[in-house]
Amino acid sequence: MKPNQSAGTGGEPKGKKILLTSFSAAVAETATFPIDVTKTRLQLHGESSSASRPTNAFRVATEILRRQGPLGLYQGLSPAIIRHLFYTPIRIVGYETLRNAAGEGAGGAFSLPIRALIGGISGVIAQVVASPADLVKVRMQADGRLLSQGLQPRYTGPLDAFRKIVHLEGIGGMWKGVLPNAQRAFLVNMGELACYDQAKRFIIGGQISEDNIYAHTLASIMSGLSATALSCPADVVKTRMMNQSNTMYSSSYDCLMKTVRIEGLRALWKGFLPTWARLGPWQFVFWVSYERLRNLAGLSSF
Repeated sequence: MKPNQSAGTGGEPKGKKILLTSFSAAVAETATFPIDVTKTRLQLHGESSSASRPTNAFRVATEILRRQGPLGLYQGLSPAIIRHLFYTPIRIVGYETLRNAAGEGAGGAFSLPIRALIGGISGVIAQVVASPADLVKVRMQADGRLLSQGLQPRYTGPLDAFRKIVHLEGIGGMWKGVLPNAQRAFLVNMGELACYDQAKRFIIGGQISEDNIYAHTLASIMSGLSATALSCPADVVKTRMMNQSNTMYSSSYDCLMKTVRIEGLRALWKGFLPTWARLGPWQFVFWVSYERLRNLAGLSSF
């Protein structure tokens, strides 16, 4: 495999890459969003004494369908797509830019730890920028629990959520949970981008497959599993920190300690299966469509 077959060059238009990345991310997000709603509700389960009965992803999804219908599984989709219009282009194009600027594809290849570091840095930058949209998405997903109890939701839509959060919690409230959010982003992208990149090169270089849909599928499965295992504890903390509108947790560390003390260590991997079940299909839809669109647009493979 020649280096320029799998790594974009610095001369390729970044605007086109951003456009293709945003479109592919929106398609992947829409296709897998019901799993994300289920995961978020599952991670919030156990915060209150009234929700202490053990549950699982299937029960959560069934309850959403029973009380809210199919549309309940898409609660918070619009801010999720808005988030990906910022988050995904920054991390994907940022990773590729940093990778190529550091010399990848110019006669050398990075080790997995270097790829992991570049992926983590790209993810942190992207999450800090996209954190307000992520906050709104989590709040609107969590609002579905109020609807299922016959109560009035906190927000009527994304714009209403932005307005109320800024009014009641200040501009800084839009970045509530940004620390665990950034920690999770580092771990997710360290596992996702680095593993996808490395696995794809291994698959193609080892002649297991050519640079096609089969290579992209295998690489996305491997990266999805590693990203989930690394990020799930930070994801649980992030979700709980962003959902609170009071001071249940004073910091991400306080949230971590209280979760483990009250619910046990296994609570940090609540939502593991739906997270993995979402990351796998999400990455499959994203990477296959993104790589195909890059090919059609005359760009090199990622």
